[in-house]
Amino acid sequence: MQHSKNVTGGITIAALIALTLGACSAPPAEPGATDPAAVDFLPCAVSDLTGFDDNDFNQLTFEGVQQAAAEIGTTARGAESASEDQYVGNIEALIDQQCDLIVTVGFALANATRDVALVNEDVRFALIDSTVTNDDFSPLELANVKPVLFDTAQAAALAGYAAAGATTTGAVGTYGGMPFPSVTVFMDGFQVGIEHYNEVHGTSVRLFGWDREAQNGLFVGSFDDQLQAKNITLGLLDQDVDIIMPVAGTLFIASIDAINERGTDAGIIGVNSDAYLTAPDYGAYLLTSVMKNLTTAAHEVTMSTYDGSFSSDPYVGTLENGGVGIAPFHEWESRLSASLIAEIEQLTADIIAGTFVVDSPSSPRG
Repeated sequence: MQHSKNVTGGITIAALIALTLGACSAPPAEPGATDPAAVDFLPCAVSDLTGFDDNDFNQLTFEGVQQAAAEIGTTARGAESASEDQYVGNIEALIDQQCDLIVTVGFALANATRDVALVNEDVRFALIDSTVTNDDFSPLELANVKPVLFDTAQAAALAGYAAAGATTTGAVGTYGGMPFPSVTVFMDGFQVGIEHYNEVHGTSVRLFGWDREAQNGLFVGSFDDQLQAKNITLGLLDQDVDIIMPVAGTLFIASIDAINERGTDAGIIGVNSDAYLTAPDYGAYLLTSVMKNLTTAAHEVTMSTYDGSFSSDPYVGTLENGGVGIAPFHEWESRLSASLIAEIEQLTADIIAGTFVVDSPSSPRG
C-alpha cells in the first residue's frame, strides 16, 4: 500500500471572507494551464460524517485544498465518510490513488490518521483542528503528520471587545458544549476582550458563564442537546445578558429560540465559521462570528507541501497569518458606533504587532 514519489476574519479580513464563498468544486483551469496528468503531485482530503457539502469545516477545508490544486495545475480528490468505521478505509483508498498529501478534517479522524500514518511513512498528512496522541492521550509527534491548529483566543478577544461595546445591559455571556481546550480557548479570549474594553472605557461590563482564572464555566455536556442549551441561555437571559457566545456548534440555534421565547433584544456570536453565511435564517441575531479560516489554512498547507517545505511542525492560525479572524458585523454594523469599530481595528493591529497579548492556556503553540 505504500508508495514513494519525489515531492517538489470582517473588519480586517474581507479578503479572507471572499475565499470561503467559492463553490465546493475547483475552478476550471485557465487556457494554457498545466495538464493535470503532467503534475507529479496529488492533494486529497477525507471528510468526517457531515461530508464536503456541510457549508462548514469539511467544505471550507476542501475548498482550500481545491484552490491550491487549481494553482498547481492538478485536481484534488476527496473521500466522504458516512460512518466512523469508514475513516481508515477512506484514507487507505486515497493512498491507493497515489495521494501525496491527505488532509483529514477534525478530531474525529485523529486516531484513523495516526494509525494509517504509522504504516505509510512516505505519505504526508495534515490533520485539521486536532493533534495525534497515543491511546492514553499523551502527545505524539509523527514526522509525516502536520497538525493544523487555530489560536482562536486572538479572534475571540476581538469578539469580546465588540460584545462589551454592543451590550445595552452591561452583561454578556458564554457557554460551551464540553470543556475541551478547543472550546475553552474561545471563552478565554472572549473574557480578555471584555476586560480590555472595561480598562479602556472605565466600564464594568460583566461576563457570565466563564471564569478564565478558574477555568470553569457553563457547559451543555454535549454538542447536540438543544434543550439544555436553551435552558442555559434562559438562565443567562435571567441575569440580563444581551450578547451570548455559544461555543457549541449549532446549539446557538437553541439560544436564539430562548431569545425569541423571552421576546428580548439580544445578540449571538457564532464560532468556527461565519454563521451569518452558514445559517442565514438567523442573520438578524448575529453580531459577528469568531472564525477559523479553514480555507486559508488548507490552501497554505497544501501549497507548502507541494513546494517541498512540509514539516510536522504545527500550522497555527493567527490574526497575523489570516488563520483566524472575526466575521463582518453584517446587520449589526448599523448598531455599532464608528469609534467602536475603529477600536477593534486597532486592537487587531495591536495583537498582530504583539503589543497586546491574548493569553490562554489552551492556545496552540507552533
